[in-house]
Amino acid sequence: MVSADGEQLGIMPIQEALETARQRELDLVEVAPDAQPPVCRIMDFGKYKYTQSRRLKEARKKQTTIQLKEVKMGPKTEKHDFEFKLKHVRRFLEEGHKAKVTVRFKGREMAHTELGWKMLQKMVEAVQDIATVENNPRMEGRMLNIVLSPRVR
Repeated sequence: MVSADGEQLGIMPIQEALETARQRELDLVEVAPDAQPPVCRIMDFGKYKYTQSRRLKEARKKQTTIQLKEVKMGPKTEKHDFEFKLKHVRRFLEEGHKAKVTVRFKGREMAHTELGWKMLQKMVEAVQDIATVENNPRMEGRMLNIVLSPRVR
């Protein structure tokens, strides 16, 4: 048995341990049931559970989740619009998120998919200082996609 301040109280019967805990107005908690003999500790169990939940909440607050942000454009997107989308992609990557760049083709644009491939290549070259290509560009129906992830520094 271990006291609330970490002091070893030695081996004692359960009734005696419970009585000692009651006298100190604390709880008797089994901390190592597999040990021979089982180890119990005198502590304020409510306070212990509260501090555990606070630690978990604090840990959750500090963890970050990475999101996949998407930017869509067409193969005929003009220079200014492309630069505007590029600014968004850069911001997403700097915030630590992944960025999915999608070029969607409508109607007869499907005959000139090479324009979309060039546009994605231009995007990759523009962000290669802060991003890495997670998967190579690929056609999925009428959409051409690429996923960029922030470069680990």
